[in-house]
Amino acid sequence: MKAVFMGTPEFAVPALQKLLDMGVDVAAVVTQPDKTKGRGRKLVFSPVKELAVSRSLPVYQPVRIRRDEEFKAVLREIAPDVIVVVAFGQIIPQDVLDIPRLGCVNVHGSLLPKYRGAAPIQWAVISGEEETGVTTMLMDAGLDTGDILLKEETEIEPGDTAGTLSEKLSRTGAELLEKTLIGLMTGSIIPQKQDDSQAGMYAKMLTKEMGEIDFSQSAAQIDRQIRGMDPWPGTYTHINGKLLRIWDAQLSPEVMTGARPGSVISTGKDSFTVQTGEGALIVSEVQLEGKKRMDAGSFLRGNRLEPGQQLGR
Repeated sequence: MKAVFMGTPEFAVPALQKLLDMGVDVAAVVTQPDKTKGRGRKLVFSPVKELAVSRSLPVYQPVRIRRDEEFKAVLREIAPDVIVVVAFGQIIPQDVLDIPRLGCVNVHGSLLPKYRGAAPIQWAVISGEEETGVTTMLMDAGLDTGDILLKEETEIEPGDTAGTLSEKLSRTGAELLEKTLIGLMTGSIIPQKQDDSQAGMYAKMLTKEMGEIDFSQSAAQIDRQIRGMDPWPGTYTHINGKLLRIWDAQLSPEVMTGARPGSVISTGKDSFTVQTGEGALIVSEVQLEGKKRMDAGSFLRGNRLEPGQQLGR
């Protein structure tokens, strides 16, 4: 089997590794253009490109596939049996979808049709789902609307963040990809149309602004927001005019009648507790503007925080 692989972040790496382990002829790897990072503005490879380069695989980085006729000609010349797409980051146009004889297979981090979109793992955590999973599908011109090939469920554990859940689903997705490709080659998989009536909310891309905590929400909602936005974009509030990121918190049994949402209701050796619109949160890991991530105990030793102090703008 000859394949072209399209993917960019760490989530896509196990799937590419699985193709190599299967002995698939990966004729090309397609990933997003290199980005600059840090004060030195150094160009950084995507995780997928790092693996591809280490295995001496041909790498292509079109800025916009839709408009890149030269790149499309390269794909036609390769004539892959299948194109595998995992968190690539660009919409694949129909004239590319039509190239491989077995179609374009996408590995998506949700149980489709639920959580179609760019951030399915994050929104599953934020929404309080107890389970999610991975779906392989044949891509069409819509956004995650293609025919379903295989699915596998995964439990969302109480302490899961978007990061930890992504790691689990990336491994699950790689295994499911192997089963899917074998099924397509043998003809044992019958693609199933998606039931659009079951799609629910669209998992739109997250923004930095979505990370601001609204303490009038319940402690449970804020806890899910913190976990669903870890590692990016992270959640934050403000203290004494400075931005304070909150990286870890737990639901608190502590109740203070009449306390204003966002007010500190108690401090301890290793944490502090904040009132919300319903219940309270024990904050255990933070990051003050200009500082590194630290446990709340270290933060409290360097910053005076008193009961009644207000967090927020």
